Amino acid sequence: MPAIPSLGGLRGRGNSRAKGVPVRPIPVPLSAYVVDCAVYVGGKRLPGRWTHIEAIKEVRKRHEGFVWIGLHEPDSDQIQGIAETFGLHELAVEDALEAHQRPKLERYDDTLFLVVKTVRYVEHESPTTANEIVETGELMVFLGRDFVITVRHGNHSGLARLRRELDDDPERLQLGPAAVVHAIADHVVDHYLDVTGRIENDIDVMEAQVFAPRSLVSAEQIYLMKREVLELRRAVMPLATPVQRLAEGYTRLVPDEVRSYFRDVADHLTTVSERVAAFDELLSTLVDATVAKISLQQNTDMRKITSWAAIITVPTMIAGIYGMNFDYLPELHWKFGYPLVITVILAICLLLYRIFRKNGWL
Repeated sequence: MPAIPSLGGLRGRGNSRAKGVPVRPIPVPLSAYVVDCAVYVGGKRLPGRWTHIEAIKEVRKRHEGFVWIGLHEPDSDQIQGIAETFGLHELAVEDALEAHQRPKLERYDDTLFLVVKTVRYVEHESPTTANEIVETGELMVFLGRDFVITVRHGNHSGLARLRRELDDDPERLQLGPAAVVHAIADHVVDHYLDVTGRIENDIDVMEAQVFAPRSLVSAEQIYLMKREVLELRRAVMPLATPVQRLAEGYTRLVPDEVRSYFRDVADHLTTVSERVAAFDELLSTLVDATVAKISLQQNTDMRKITSWAAIITVPTMIAGIYGMNFDYLPELHWKFGYPLVITVILAICLLLYRIFRKNGWL
């Protein structure tokens, strides 16, 4: 199978122009790390397959439209050609290559760099037995005057469905590459809403089991849920400032028509943030309730153990006395001495049992 050329190796290669022959993109295979490379003019996607150099040349030749390139976990060599072609800042490129970035918005000359965390709800049979509930990924977005480049880390954060929806909405794409950034932010926050809704159901199930009699929910399982909520919190909370900046006119790259849409994203993000904060407080309450329930159960068990120990002490003490090697013990040689001692032991044990039972220790 022949090797697939990287986009970096295609730098400097453009559309051939023959006299009287219109320029058309050369259909070349995209590298494995390039999910898609498209040119949008007048809100519509131009047909054909494009390299990054051909795409940006076509847009700048027309003086309209923009390029949208999607990358999936590229390495430094693979992204270098694209970074040079689009003039991406080296610090932003370095952040895009490394996962585990905090959500943020940075401006480099005439380019914006946005980092968002993507989340996915992990299906499981029960929240009380699950080892993982939330899986996170990362999505980096470069926004320029005539391009938008997305770099994603993780297998659940694909944008293919979103791209198809935007392809069917040319009026929205006419607003430029900032409309794509808004669609991505809205897509991510919608997933936050979905995940928080499903986590809320899991917490409701866990809460019901914690307060149910003889429940089997352990404090460790609640701590695991709390850890998953904390991971979701780290994705949601820091994103509020970048979205608010985009809604308030942080840069001219986001026109007024698009900024109004970011306000709606900010409202949804506020809803998610409030839910996550409520989850954290509720789980702390459940931890306290579980610890109190465990302490109460331990006290109950200690009462039962103490009661049975007191009952067992009676035959042990009497048998110990009569087991001593003395000749003159009460009724030692009496014919009915053994039945009498057994009767006394049983009577005392029964009396103690009734007393402990009446006091609720048994």
